Amino acid sequence: MRWPFRWWKRSRAISSAEELRREMVETQCRVRGIKDPRVLAALLEIPRHEFLSGVSLEEAYADRPLPIGHAQTISQPYIVALMTELLALKGGGRVLEVGTGSGYQAAVLSKIAREVYTLEIIPELARQAEVTLQRLGIRNARLKRGDGREGWPEQAPFDGIVLAAAPEKIPAPLLDQLAPGGRLVAPEGPPEAQRLFLLQRTEDGLKREALIPVKFVSMTGKMEEKT
Repeated sequence: MRWPFRWWKRSRAISSAEELRREMVETQCRVRGIKDPRVLAALLEIPRHEFLSGVSLEEAYADRPLPIGHAQTISQPYIVALMTELLALKGGGRVLEVGTGSGYQAAVLSKIAREVYTLEIIPELARQAEVTLQRLGIRNARLKRGDGREGWPEQAPFDGIVLAAAPEKIPAPLLDQLAPGGRLVAPEGPPEAQRLFLLQRTEDGLKREALIPVKFVSMTGKMEEKT
């Protein structure tokens, strides 16, 4: 029996994408210390290439950030994995993401968190991310266009908060929306000197830990415009 060429081509592409995801998880994430099986499983499941356009499959799973338009990027797979693992979600939890971008980080979070609330300030990116998330059948991620510096107070508190853009200083409204025992993972600092930080709300207040140097797009919004 001769299979239609179009079916064969699609089947081969799907197989290649799955192989590239496995390679991405093994060579970019696991070997760098990502251990949470839920995070690794989410990275294996979510088709990263669906959140990108105009790039090959190989580029979509490359070990680097990639442009998504409007001077924004989709983060390096390892950074997505690391920030997700640092949230240390237990039993699901509710997560706020600031900076939806393409929607990839929200999709990964949706496989671990019970509820994901994600904010995007750029209308075109917000619309495209929502279309992609709906197309992939992700139902527990809710997207809103708005200034991420203000957070999503009507849905607070959150067990985890993750920032996909770097403020020079983490906005106070986001810290206020972190639940007791919750964790916030964010890049912070000027473009030339950013570092990833982990903040935990403990009984004694906020515990702050500096992690690795990073390079994110700068956070925009009303509060920054006033400075």
